Amino acid sequence: MKVVLTKDVKNTGRAHEVVEVADGHALNFLIPKKMAVVATPAARKVAEGRLAASAADRAKRAQAVADRLQALASEKPTVKKKANEQGHLYDAVTVAEIAAAAGVPEDAIDLDRPIKEIGAHEIPVSFGDDSGAFTLEVVAE
Repeated sequence: MKVVLTKDVKNTGRAHEVVEVADGHALNFLIPKKMAVVATPAARKVAEGRLAASAADRAKRAQAVADRLQALASEKPTVKKKANEQGHLYDAVTVAEIAAAAGVPEDAIDLDRPIKEIGAHEIPVSFGDDSGAFTLEVVAE
């Protein structure tokens, strides 16, 4: 089934793109969650106009993330969390906390697993075709 994505969907496509997906995926997941609409001629026409505008906005945001990553090379953002004597955190460091400390958008951070120990951690960042990493310092309160 062809659908027009209304939001970026991981492993499927970017917002305002027309993509072919399985009928069940579209009808049971994408459309009910308002992540896509059926690709009617009217929806395709609207999507084409928005795709050009979103591409320019995406390029601007990707450049901002790249600039921020260069700035993070010289500084080390810090997050304070409560921890026990062995250095294990009582509560994991969330992507929102990392984004706030580093000044990077949440959707650009690619954490494989949550951070649950104090110390320096390498945080991978990717936005668009660019990727990089910075070091986050987690310290005990």
